[in-house]
Amino acid sequence: MAESQPRARKTVPVIAVDQETEGALYEIRKKIYPRSVEGKFHYWRVALVWITQLVFYGLPWLTWNDRPAVLFDLAARKFYIFGLVFWPQDFILLSILLIISALSLFLFTAVGGRLWCGYACPQTVYTEIFLWVEKWIEGDRAKRMKLDQASWGPRKLAIKGAKQAAWIAIAMWTGFTFVGYFTPIRELIVEVWSVTTGPWETFWVLFYGFATYGNAGYLREQVCKYMCPYARFQSVMFDPDTLIVTYDFKRGEPRGPRNKKVNPREAGLGDCVDCGICVQVCPTGIDIRNGLQYECIGCGLCVDACNQVMDKMSYPHGLIRYSTQNAMDGRYSERGIVSHIARPRTMIYTTVLLAITVTLAGIIWLRQPFKMNVIRDRVTLVRETEDGRIENLYRLQIINTAEQPRQFLVRADGVDGLALKTEAAQPIEVAAASSRIVPVSLLIDPATAIPGSYKVKFTLSPADKPEQGVTEKSSFLVR
Repeated sequence: MAESQPRARKTVPVIAVDQETEGALYEIRKKIYPRSVEGKFHYWRVALVWITQLVFYGLPWLTWNDRPAVLFDLAARKFYIFGLVFWPQDFILLSILLIISALSLFLFTAVGGRLWCGYACPQTVYTEIFLWVEKWIEGDRAKRMKLDQASWGPRKLAIKGAKQAAWIAIAMWTGFTFVGYFTPIRELIVEVWSVTTGPWETFWVLFYGFATYGNAGYLREQVCKYMCPYARFQSVMFDPDTLIVTYDFKRGEPRGPRNKKVNPREAGLGDCVDCGICVQVCPTGIDIRNGLQYECIGCGLCVDACNQVMDKMSYPHGLIRYSTQNAMDGRYSERGIVSHIARPRTMIYTTVLLAITVTLAGIIWLRQPFKMNVIRDRVTLVRETEDGRIENLYRLQIINTAEQPRQFLVRADGVDGLALKTEAAQPIEVAAASSRIVPVSLLIDPATAIPGSYKVKFTLSPADKPEQGVTEKSSFLVR
């Protein structure tokens, strides 16, 4: 009888404790030098970097109706998004948008793990850009490591200085673009250099530029591992059917180096050649062969790296791959992964997400391009006019959200014999994308009403379309 092979056991990494760091409050960081790799997941990351940055850097320069297409004008308390103008009264729409974002994160995480982190998160995107610059100036992984270990001299100073200059330029342009969403970017070019008119713009450009420089240039994976809360609570959104980057332990173990001509089964080895390239390409420096770890951002670079090694060894792809825990445990085949995407959790997320998204779209589609707020006069609630009538004073804030001037009509109802008097002649003209305060008063003959409080409503309608209108309730006091 042939001698049976011992069962492969999962290796547990041993953490060596340096006597100098034992008892320290935190672990000393070891710099990670990610290795470059080619493959479909790498190309997806590159595509997402280009797409997100073309949108981010390009939007502030687009114009719409002689203004920036996207502008968050905090001073005027107006948000412009292409043809839409949002006011503080539209805050509920922002709340709905945040709910949609949260539900989208829950859904995408339940289906595909940390896809956001691996492909579209700003920390990932800018770290990738800074790594491209680092590789372009300093060279590949081996050259960067050798350069850091070399003593300081003219050559090292020149290379490091060139890299720092490129990093600072990208960071400052990023900060400038970000502030360009709040101050028209063409005006910002002038104001950022002005001591008297643009100090806050200069501060925020420097602030966000410094944040980009520090996070993408130095903190890098530390942000993902220790500062981002998503890494800590992601596990509660995972389930055994969540698609994650996994290492096929049964196929790969026991791992070990070998010649390409050696049959791994005859040598008692798995398909893993223990080359360590999957660790070298990881942006967070983890070993995916140790199982799922919260530091994994799901970028799939280890999949590309392992597949290249499998090609060289003439082994099939998929030793490291996107899969689910149930598929790895043999509860269903790899082909069954897609069919398990639609499960109770994801269906609930999808249904709620679609319902809220449709609701938000309907609100935006049906919203009237004008609003009205009714404010009672706090000084004089009730007074008697010279002709003996009872008068209540109000201020109407008429908001024209359209980007062309409009004329409006105002009327009041609710009490018999109620008369409306405005200080501005009707129709009332309101400039484009602006508001106007109009003092008005309601009058009534005291003989027609007994003392008390009466409900009244103001109706605002466009002069050219009087059948359309918005109403606001208020009260009328008689004493």
